[in-house]
Amino acid sequence: MDSRTIGILGGGQLGRMLVEAASRLNIDTLILDAENAPAKQIRASTLHVNGSFSDASAVRELASRVDVLTVEIEHVNADVLIELQKEKPELEIHPAPDTIKLIQDKYMQKMHLIGKGIATPESMSVENTEESLKAIGSKFGYPYMLKSRTQAYDGRGNYVVSSVLDISSALKALSSRPLYAEKWAPFRKELAVMVVRQKDGSTLSYPAVETIQTNNICHLVYAPARIPDSVQTRAIYLAEKAVATFAGAGIFGVEMFLLENGEILLNEIAPRPHNSGHYTIDACPTSQFEAHIRAILGLPIAKNGLALSTPITNAIMLNVLGADHPNGELEICKRSLSTRGATLHLYGKITRPGRKMGHINIVAGSMYECETRLAQIQDADEAISSEIEDEKPLVGIIMGSDSDLPVMAVGARILKQFGVPFEVTIVSAHRTPFRMTKYATEAATRGMRTIIAGAGGAAHLPGMVAAMTTLPVIGVPVKGSSLDGVDSLHSIVQMPRGIPVATVAINNATNAALLAIRNLAAFMPEYQLKLEQYYISIEDEVLGKAEKLEKIGYEEYLSKYGLVGLNFLLGVKKSDRCVKPFLKYQLMTTSMCPYTPSDCVKFSENRRRTVTDRLDNSKERRDGSQYHLGQTSFDCVYDPYSEKLYISATLAHIQRSNERKPSTLCWCAIIMMVVVVMMFFMTVARGVASCHLPETIAPA
Repeated sequence: MDSRTIGILGGGQLGRMLVEAASRLNIDTLILDAENAPAKQIRASTLHVNGSFSDASAVRELASRVDVLTVEIEHVNADVLIELQKEKPELEIHPAPDTIKLIQDKYMQKMHLIGKGIATPESMSVENTEESLKAIGSKFGYPYMLKSRTQAYDGRGNYVVSSVLDISSALKALSSRPLYAEKWAPFRKELAVMVVRQKDGSTLSYPAVETIQTNNICHLVYAPARIPDSVQTRAIYLAEKAVATFAGAGIFGVEMFLLENGEILLNEIAPRPHNSGHYTIDACPTSQFEAHIRAILGLPIAKNGLALSTPITNAIMLNVLGADHPNGELEICKRSLSTRGATLHLYGKITRPGRKMGHINIVAGSMYECETRLAQIQDADEAISSEIEDEKPLVGIIMGSDSDLPVMAVGARILKQFGVPFEVTIVSAHRTPFRMTKYATEAATRGMRTIIAGAGGAAHLPGMVAAMTTLPVIGVPVKGSSLDGVDSLHSIVQMPRGIPVATVAINNATNAALLAIRNLAAFMPEYQLKLEQYYISIEDEVLGKAEKLEKIGYEEYLSKYGLVGLNFLLGVKKSDRCVKPFLKYQLMTTSMCPYTPSDCVKFSENRRRTVTDRLDNSKERRDGSQYHLGQTSFDCVYDPYSEKLYISATLAHIQRSNERKPSTLCWCAIIMMVVVVMMFFMTVARGVASCHLPETIAPA
């Protein structure tokens, strides 16, 4: 792939994984670190350099054997790298030595970022005295963070000063280091973004992830972060903006705070692969380690190479830390080997309490499934509960108009009952074609799995959406004011070859939702279990009805369950000259509903009313007019979960008594017709009057 040799300063677990990535590309690597360091264990070579990456002579020795130098840790001898850059211009060093030196001093790093307009917590340089720390407490308030400017990582070099009483202990813990103070950031989540800076200065980013710290050490990483898309976008933008201010190529780990008020502050940057990016090995087409190798050698990176492998990919990274007793952490490792979707990565280290011994990547089709598998690996007492904010919808329910909502809402309630994340919106194929195109083409990248599209009349929406996405599309024909929805059904089912649209019965959003859940259950076992329970409950319900019917007989059954109480929306649409807004009633009949009365909730005998009585006595009448129902037909949809009957009726069916008066236009038409008829007869009469019989011819 590339004949150049890469020298890596540092041979820990990050160097080990860099070597693995380079080996897959047939790229040679040499390591500077102690003998038998983790990276050297998997790369046999007599050219490795044994020594310290802070030793100038050892760094120079490695530089003499390679074409490109890079780092797996920033705490290297940056001064000698600056000298080598001047002495050997043909030697490439990434990231740039000046970048490494700047980032090594965390306070100078903060000042650099602030100078570039990057939002970070307020910071101040301090002296190692109690008076200086008390002055910081007066300025920042308590608590505040006291941090070492150099040689700090994995929480080492940080101290939380909660009150003036902690100042003495803080100085004792950090007295041997240059310090700075940082104003406390009241964060609700810690985020991280891995950013790749290429040789030409352009940047590419992995998704923002959420990190969970335990004892100041990264314990868990959730990818993608459990945050809204807007926050995800802002986090990536901030990370790329910050990395763009540094020189050199390679990968950078950017740590951030998401505050309670939604603001994002940059915490610090690591100019190397980072613990928060380990998930990329198994969850992305290109891992952070391979991306680093490609960037420093100028090799191409695919446009979507840093995205999660599929739109539905979710991952959790669990750090394996040394247990209190030797090799105690191996119990978790063994459990991971029997967990589907889990991959174990060990670093070849000697165990020590709290030491990073390896990590486990868990990859699945949903964050819920990742957490389920995480719980299998961890002890039950340590299982992590889901705290997903604004969980991404798996199912999209769309319709051409809000008049379709009573039908589609039933499907939404089914999804809600099953705990399926979904969204409901209006997307018109004819009135908002650009919105429809955007929705369909972006649905998969947003993590959507299925789209349910309701449409009446021409019903082009399901087919048009299906033509623009590879996701399954389920069409729901909505019954309109004419043709009883058959036109919608025919429109949806008559799709051309190659553009499949699943179709259910007219107004049957229930089956559409259940079909969507079945799609999810094919690769998300949690929904498979819920479906099994649902169908068991349906069977029990039918058996219960059969038992009641057989026990009391059909006459008593009808008498007892024939009239029931229902809460429903009576939707009245425009018709001719009369308009009545949507009203809420509590009606007590199912005589017009296609569902059996026993499907509905029971209602006490003394509250039964007829539909006409309820309408006539409604307190919501504003003009005192009466309504009557003649040969009324209704579109009925019963939702057993909310126990609501949704009925759509038009004014063609519900008419105001004594108000069906002909309009002015109608009177004009009638008068014109009368005039035309009268003129016709007058013309005929004149014609008859002007006619004369011929004279009789006498015989010769």
